[in-house]
Amino acid sequence: MKTTAHHDERIAQMTFASVYPHYVTKVEKKGRTVAELHEVIFWLTGYDEATLQQKISEKVTFQEFFAAADLNPNAQLITGVICGYRVEEIENPVTQQARYLDKLVDELAKGRKMEKILRK
Repeated sequence: MKTTAHHDERIAQMTFASVYPHYVTKVEKKGRTVAELHEVIFWLTGYDEATLQQKISEKVTFQEFFAAADLNPNAQLITGVICGYRVEEIENPVTQQARYLDKLVDELAKGRKMEKILRK
């Protein structure tokens, strides 16, 4: 399924800080921790706690968030459908990276083992 230019632009301009609380709520509702959420985010982006908190406080867009990230080389192993899109087929890099993160958060909330989520 192809994304539209409007969809890609909307994702790119959305702030990470506006979505982050939803990630926290989603994982905590399912009995997972913020520490586990951060482990997943750190794995994907290469960020540490200080950098993540800085990105949240600066209210960076997803475009800025992923432009500064050192994306994990195993991120391409993230496959499946999230929000109606097959992540490995998304052509726009920012949209794909945002959906990678959505997919990882979804797997965490569904109780998947951390080793599998982090593609070890």
